[in-house]
Amino acid sequence: MTLIWVALAAAVCVPIAAAAMSPLLAWRGPVYILAGFAGIVALGVMLLQPLLIGGYLPGLSGRIGRRAHHWTGGALVVAVVIHVGGLWITSPPDMVDALLFSSPTPFSPFGVIAMWAIFAVALLAAFRRRLRPRTWRTAHMLLAIVIVGGSVVHGILIEGTMETISKAALCALVLAAAVKAMVDLRVWRKRKTLRGESIARQ
Repeated sequence: MTLIWVALAAAVCVPIAAAAMSPLLAWRGPVYILAGFAGIVALGVMLLQPLLIGGYLPGLSGRIGRRAHHWTGGALVVAVVIHVGGLWITSPPDMVDALLFSSPTPFSPFGVIAMWAIFAVALLAAFRRRLRPRTWRTAHMLLAIVIVGGSVVHGILIEGTMETISKAALCALVLAAAVKAMVDLRVWRKRKTLRGESIARQ
């Protein structure tokens, strides 16, 4: 149980610590640094999301895990807003190009697409009670795929303050955790549906 939390802390904190020691920070302003680290934190939070909703973390399964998933989802939105807002303050023309998908940097479109998908999930979550459960699950799942895929590619393609190996490891863990949770939740719901149909027939 302890090893799981230690491994999780290492997966999130090691990339942050490695980025904090990057020599590239010497030429960056405080707002740009804040924006960059908000992006790293967002990637770390993204690892927590599937682990919480999948019930893989000791002491945070079931209802508690789902509630924590909602709160960390809000933290993810805040981190993305700080990330994008900071970059906007430091370089508005670059952000305009990124938002208009006209930036020459290959990582920009993936980050922008993931950003809009994150905002879309937050908006859907706000109106979740007005949606059918199946509509919510399908939309959430599809947007989660876009978020994880876009964020991982965005992070991998950026050559900045993040150390290469720790960044690749964190991205791989985010992808693996998302796939694991999606497969397990889909199988669980399918079994629940089949069990319900079996009981109804009896």
